[in-house]
Amino acid sequence: MTRARFSLTLLSLLVVACGKKKVKTTHGRPVQKPPVPAVIGSTETGIASWYGHPYHGRQAADGEIYDMETLVAAHRTLPFNTWVRVTNLTNSKTVDVRIIDRGPFVGGRIIDLSHAAAQAVDLIGPGVAQVRLEIIAPPRNREASPVATSETTPVASPATALFGVQVGVYAFRVNADRMVQDMQTRYGSATVFARQGISTTWRVVVGRENSAENAESLAVKIRNAENLPQSFVVRLDP
Repeated sequence: MTRARFSLTLLSLLVVACGKKKVKTTHGRPVQKPPVPAVIGSTETGIASWYGHPYHGRQAADGEIYDMETLVAAHRTLPFNTWVRVTNLTNSKTVDVRIIDRGPFVGGRIIDLSHAAAQAVDLIGPGVAQVRLEIIAPPRNREASPVATSETTPVASPATALFGVQVGVYAFRVNADRMVQDMQTRYGSATVFARQGISTTWRVVVGRENSAENAESLAVKIRNAENLPQSFVVRLDP
């Protein structure tokens, strides 16, 4: 092979190598999924948990009193009074629940069921389970039963719906306030929310976005820039 042919072959190999697309890895960080779209028939898969005392008898996020023996649940972003079918993927049992509250505020979980709903799908013993959620009916009054509708029917959502990114939960208000100041410096908006339970905890939420998609983009930015892989999107209700 002549020197000219050797140089041409080497150049061709370099061009091919440079043309290959690099794949970005997360180095072991949990993969965060965007919020489930509020469309009839849309689904979401993840971990469910349940909650009872000390929240029983207290006001839920939608304003009504939480009764743990009714078929209700908490979700981070779905509009209140949306009906969701929950399937326990370990035993195929299902239950239909109405969204009245916000949560779970623990990374990696997608829904908090009431005690009654958890019993219906045998979730009480293990405490958590892999489930599939399916939106089966849009928001309606509290007494109405869920009725399946067209898969393309969008769930009604208030025009003023806002979304943020939860970046941490703190046992002490002073630590939450410190985080808020830090996040305000970087992202312009951050708020502390009290969560009443056995003891009060303080949630820090960053941003006030007008769509779940924009909030998810902010969440990705925060996870990468701040090394906060458990940050997730939440709905900001009045």
